[in-house]
Amino acid sequence: MSGPRYAQFCALARAAEVIGERWTLLIVRELLLGPKRFSDLSQRLAGVSPTLLTSRLNALIEAGVIRRETRAFNTQTYELTEIGRGLQPAIRELIRWGGHFLFPMRSDDEFEPDWVLLGLDAIARREASPATSILLQVRHKAKSSGFLVEGGRQGTTIARSDGPGGATIEARFDTLLRLIATDLSIEEAEAGRLAKIEGSMQAARSLPLLFDLAGRRSGSPG
Repeated sequence: MSGPRYAQFCALARAAEVIGERWTLLIVRELLLGPKRFSDLSQRLAGVSPTLLTSRLNALIEAGVIRRETRAFNTQTYELTEIGRGLQPAIRELIRWGGHFLFPMRSDDEFEPDWVLLGLDAIARREASPATSILLQVRHKAKSSGFLVEGGRQGTTIARSDGPGGATIEARFDTLLRLIATDLSIEEAEAGRLAKIEGSMQAARSLPLLFDLAGRRSGSPG
C-alpha cells in the first residue's frame, strides 16, 4: 500500500496508515451513508482537489476498504467493503468524542443534513428506550432530511424516513441537540420559533430519553 509508513508492529499504527490521511475518514463517512459517485464525493467534500480525492480513493481500494462498482449506464460508484463497514463502530465513537469540539459552528462550515444520521446513531441509546416514534425533519438553508427515531426494548433506531411518527419535530440540528441534551425544552423551542412541533406533545417530550445525551451540554455528546 502506498502512503505513510510508521514502521511499527502495532495494529493502531497499521490503522493510521490506512485511514490517517486527510479526507480519508470523511470519505468513509460519506460511504457509510451509501454508495457515491466520484462527483457526489467531490461535491460533499468541498475543498478536496480531484487529484487528491482520486489518490485517497485508490489507496482505500488498494487497502481493501472500498471497491469501485459499475452500475447502470456505465455509472461508476464507490462503496465500502465488509472490511470498510467494520469501521462503523470506530466512526461512531469518534463522532461521540468529536462532539466535545463541535460548537460553536464556524462561519465557513459546510453542513449536510444527511450527516445527522451518523450523528444521531452515535448518541442513540443501546439499551431499552421508550416505545415511541418521532420524525425529525432537519433543515439547513434550502436543504432538509427526514429521520424516523424509534425506541423499544432493543434500544433506539434511526433511519431515513418521511414518517409518519407519533410526533414531528422540524428544526436545525443544533436545536435538536439542545433538545436532546435537555438544554432546551420542547415548549421553549416552539415558543422561540426554533422548532415546529406537530402531533403528540407527549411523544415529542420523550425525545431526550431516546438518546444518551440528556443532562449534558449540547456541545458535548461524548
